[in-house]
Amino acid sequence: MRFWVVTVRSWYLVFVSAVFVVLAVVSDINPTADSLIVRTQQEKKISPIFQGNAVKPNVALACNVFWGEDLLPDMLRVLNEKKVKVTFFIGGSWAKRNPDSLRELAQNGHEIANHSYSHPHPNKLSKEQNQQEIARTEELVKELTGKKTTLYAPPYGEYNDTVLAAADELGYKTIMWTIDTVDWKRPAPATIIQRVTSKLQNGAIILMHPTEPTQKALGQLIDEIRKKGYEVVTISEIIIP
Repeated sequence: MRFWVVTVRSWYLVFVSAVFVVLAVVSDINPTADSLIVRTQQEKKISPIFQGNAVKPNVALACNVFWGEDLLPDMLRVLNEKKVKVTFFIGGSWAKRNPDSLRELAQNGHEIANHSYSHPHPNKLSKEQNQQEIARTEELVKELTGKKTTLYAPPYGEYNDTVLAAADELGYKTIMWTIDTVDWKRPAPATIIQRVTSKLQNGAIILMHPTEPTQKALGQLIDEIRKKGYEVVTISEIIIP
């Protein structure tokens, strides 16, 4: 009798184990969309870029543009005087309203990148919706400048696995920042300069916008960066391994 009980229990354990194996196989064969995104993230190790190559004493200025077109001409004048090229992350709806301003940025040799079309909260969108935002801006920038964007700065600095996968599938690198000027709060120009120069490091990506404090600080900021031994390059240049 005892031998029979043990045998039944053994067969029960074998049966339960087999069920779990089958379920695991089935879930692997028929994964959900969310699990596919997570698995893709893990396999490809997709991560946003917060800092460029730390070997050389280079930094990059990243300017997100969804407004401030009235300040761009003076900023361009300063950049030309200092012989500096920066990376402008362009909002598609802004470009639609200001095609000549976008063309001027491109014609002056600055790097043009993607900042979505309507400035939504990316974390609230599906992968397909995020891709529509990116693709719509890409098409417009290409139409107006002949340039294809390959860098993406998500609005509000928001990202999750879905956002990263959306950009990656379209061939984009997701760019964040090392130093934030917080110029949208309209600090004094001297505050912007101190905020940046106190945190400089090789490969730093410096986030800014076309605000009046940034426009006033820009020339001196570039001078102070150079005094500390750094050169300003584009993001594509700074993220080269």
